[in-house]
Amino acid sequence: MQLTTDPGVFPPSPPPSTTDPTVIAAHDWAAFAAVQKMTNHWDRPGWTEHTRAYYWMLTLPEDAPLVGHMQQCQHALASLRFDDIAADGLHLTLGRIGLVEDVTAGHLDRLAAAAQGRAPERFTLRAIPLAASRGAIRYSVAPWTPLINLHQMLGAVGAESGLPFRKPSALLRPHIGLAYANRPLPADQVRAALRPLRDLDTVGVPFQQLHLVELRREGRAYRWRTVHSVNLTPAQGNSPLHGQPA
Repeated sequence: MQLTTDPGVFPPSPPPSTTDPTVIAAHDWAAFAAVQKMTNHWDRPGWTEHTRAYYWMLTLPEDAPLVGHMQQCQHALASLRFDDIAADGLHLTLGRIGLVEDVTAGHLDRLAAAAQGRAPERFTLRAIPLAASRGAIRYSVAPWTPLINLHQMLGAVGAESGLPFRKPSALLRPHIGLAYANRPLPADQVRAALRPLRDLDTVGVPFQQLHLVELRREGRAYRWRTVHSVNLTPAQGNSPLHGQPA
């Protein structure tokens, strides 16, 4: 599918390639190079300590290789005094389903069953150090293609279930965060701290399951309860999932 440009997402424009890790990482960094000031990630209208919402997420176990890599980066960035993501909090957000008060358990059951019936093959991403958005430090990820395919499937089953995504797949900008900005500060300061970490190796991140979670905020951290898990399909031979551009 064709990704589109929108000033409401970051980066506003999609990368020239959704499969090439070098192109994706360079595009993310160039987008962050245009940011002049970091903003407070937690200053988000509509979110309070009482807000609960359902999301589709890819999550990582605490023993995933990326966790140690993330903690190494967080230690190197400690002088920024950002809010680090915990070892059990690593995730890649795919889309919001709805507020808890607007969605019934029956809705969720049907949604998860439909997603399981159309589950794509398992895949592995590369987490690429390191870039940032206006409000967070994050890994670039590649390739985007399996994530776009997954997002399109979830968007389709959501629409059929009366729970459409708020944002279309054309605006997907996948990433994995590792620290949230908790105050405004010059972005140049963040770029200077990130540059040495951009020489670190990439890390493979395999995904075998997708999770429907109930998300909440606890202080300056996101926490969740898994409501449903969807098993991705074991790969059979050479899959076109990684190699075909979106």
